[in-house]
Amino acid sequence: MHNHAPKNYKCPVCIAITGLETEDTWIKQADIFYQDELVTGFISSKSIKGNEGHPLVVPNNHYENIYDLPEKVGHRIIDIGKKISVGLKEVRNCDGVNFVQNNEPAAGQHAFHYHLHIIPRFEGDNYNEEFWKAEKSEPVERLQYAKNLRKYFTC
Repeated sequence: MHNHAPKNYKCPVCIAITGLETEDTWIKQADIFYQDELVTGFISSKSIKGNEGHPLVVPNNHYENIYDLPEKVGHRIIDIGKKISVGLKEVRNCDGVNFVQNNEPAAGQHAFHYHLHIIPRFEGDNYNEEFWKAEKSEPVERLQYAKNLRKYFTC
């Protein structure tokens, strides 16, 4: 229902969740800080100036968008999103968080696997201007963000 992935789509999220690092995904295994039977949390490979190192939560099974997402999985995504939000307050000392989730290309969906962005917000961070200018970050730039949240989740 309402799917836009091209035929023979190589889902970069599915590739990463299975433990692979290929030219078809920017996600590195070191970006992953949380995984259970339903969902995975990792640091985005896109960097938003002033909000660098933002996490995403994705379902482990492939669902393109909110229309396909089973309620049980959606509930788990929100539960883990809340825990990540509390973790961001602790490890990043952010002033707030945004949940951003896009469905279909007209709404800005670029990867055709449901994903929830959790954006740490800081006073004066200029997020509204910078979000759409996000660029690919280097894996080494993401390491500390993933380590901090991984540590938070193991406590």
